[in-house]
Amino acid sequence: MTVTDVAAFVGDYPYRRISNATAGWLLSQMDRLSIEWAWVGHLSSFLYKDPLPGNVALERIVDRHSDRFVPVPVVHPGLPQWEDDLNRAVSLGAPAVRVYPMHLGLDPAGGAMRVLAAAAGAAALPLLLTVRFEDLRQRHPLDVAGDLPAAAVRTLVRSDPDVKIIVTHADRGFVEEVHFGLTPEESVRLLWEISWIWGPPENHLAQLFETVGIEQFTFGTGMPLRAPDSTMAKVDLLNLTNGERAQIMSENLEQWTG
Repeated sequence: MTVTDVAAFVGDYPYRRISNATAGWLLSQMDRLSIEWAWVGHLSSFLYKDPLPGNVALERIVDRHSDRFVPVPVVHPGLPQWEDDLNRAVSLGAPAVRVYPMHLGLDPAGGAMRVLAAAAGAAALPLLLTVRFEDLRQRHPLDVAGDLPAAAVRTLVRSDPDVKIIVTHADRGFVEEVHFGLTPEESVRLLWEISWIWGPPENHLAQLFETVGIEQFTFGTGMPLRAPDSTMAKVDLLNLTNGERAQIMSENLEQWTG
């Protein structure tokens, strides 16, 4: 079955050295774990005041590996002419755009984010939001950006009927706080990536499949900040049918983005 990773990165990380941040390493892990496609972001761009240089670097990398990588560039809605970056993503055929309000000093549910949500919705381009890169206990003292608030995700979903949001690096509590505060019509416009949700023996992931619905989850690893084997193992340890596994690995994503 096809496997698509929606939470992969290339590039340097500003708070610690990562030796495996290259396209070659990412491809080697994808081959090892039979991951066909990766939605790739430029890792250090979350701290760039202007995301364009990072987006250009990402485009160059993806151009060399377009049979495996799909670019997901960054948009900073607090900058003048940010619409140009959104239009550039559309012209590239990007499946989504990333935005990091907590690191960019934006109100995550403020006016700039709501305007971006409306524009992305009009362009049929989902937003990709990352709750966190690292656990609070691992962070560098200079990394003072907090986790993305669950309330901000609810606000953005409600702000425009056309916006769709993929949330990566969320744990069970975050998913539940958002999902059970939305109407069914609102919640279906969210897709949850599973790398931060505990599998067996806690079985948080299995519980969320039952309470939220398996159709609202998709596969991601967080490479290279996270070991990809952990996400693959939690899926392997669940008592899933082949059809359910196919849903998680790519079918939910294809149907949701389609």
